[in-house]
Formats: sequence, structure tokens, C-alpha cells
Amino acid sequence: MPAGAGLIRLLIVEDEPFFRQLLVRSLSSETELEVVGATDNGRDAIRLAEELDPDAVLMDVELSDQLDGITAALEIRRVRPETGIVILSAYSDRQYLINLPVSDLRGWSYLLKKTVPNVATLLRAIQGSVAGLVMMDPSLVANLKPREGTSIAGLTPRQREVLELIAQGYNNAAIGTKLAITEKSVETYINAIYQELHLVGENGTHARVKATLRFLEETAWSR
Repeated sequence: MPAGAGLIRLLIVEDEPFFRQLLVRSLSSETELEVVGATDNGRDAIRLAEELDPDAVLMDVELSDQLDGITAALEIRRVRPETGIVILSAYSDRQYLINLPVSDLRGWSYLLKKTVPNVATLLRAIQGSVAGLVMMDPSLVANLKPREGTSIAGLTPRQREVLELIAQGYNNAAIGTKLAITEKSVETYINAIYQELHLVGENGTHARVKATLRFLEETAWSR
């Protein structure tokens, strides 16, 4: 059946059969998504991405063939630069995002597999990748603290809260709900953050991506 208007076409790439079936079954029931295919290896993922025209790819880092998930995802993005990529990993590692050029950073999300049962977070990651945002797993963001002397360290505690929620893929309305403040107040905080990070004048989506990248670059794991 053809996808309805607004549905996100999703390709799932996961090498563990039971977990792949769980993802397909769980996400197929979401009204915002259409799961158009699933595979266990990177080479098939690249082929299927060309054949099935997905809006987003949910990609495991460790796959069953010699092509790892990051390499496969980068090849998909080379051919299909607008495809959103949601990386799934069992490990806490943000380096692949930091190492990407800013021009290629839009539309990437990084989630830990332990987060998958939280369907709302998984959906936010998929939707954010399609929208061209960058989204990090909430548990990773919670463990990152500003390094001394950085621009992030110069933010107020409330501004850092807002930036952390931006890094988790929340839009302005959702940030307002989380913090129990008005959307107008959220916009004021974001403008102040952009001022501090010298992002004033950037396109809205691009500014959010750059702000998230700065957050990743200027923080360290808390002990």
C-alpha cells in the first residue's frame, strides 16, 4: 500500500534477527512511519536505500558483513545526501559525529540500543534526522559536562538546560513543555545561546546543528 501523506519511509538495518524483528514490529505500528525494508548487512543497506527511496535509515553500528554501519551510512549519504541516518549502538561514543564535517552533519542521530524501548525518543531521533537536525541519546547528553574555559561553560545553567534539550532533538514547543516555560521564553534563551556561541544570523536548522556540534566538542564525560 502506498505511503500516506507525511509518512516517513524507514529502512531498518540490524544484524541481530530478534532485535531486527522487534524494531520492524514496533515501528510498523507507528502512524508516522512506513517501514519499507529491513536487512542485516551494510551492502544490502546501500542497495536497498537506492531501490526503496527511504527518508531515513535506522542503522546498527556492528553488522554481519565486513561493512560496518558507519561506513554503510556514509555511502548512503554520499549517494542520497538528504537521507536521515539514525545510528544504533551498544556503546557510548560520540566521536563519529564530532569527526564529521559540519557540511555533512545535518540529519544524523545517535542512540544507544538500551534506549530503543522508549519509542517516543526513537521517533524523535528518526523525525529529527529527516528534518536535518542532529540528535544525541538523552543518557549521553546527561553525562556530558562543559569543559572549563569553553563558550558552553559561559552559558547560564538554564541556557545549558535548553542547549542539552536541543542536542536531544526537542523542538521549541517541546522544550517549553519540558521546562514548564513559554515557547517565547525558549526562543529568548535560544537567541542568547546563539549570541554566546556566535551563531547569530545562521539559518535556524543550521544554527541548531552547529550548536549541538559545539556542545559535543566543548563537553567531557562527567565522573
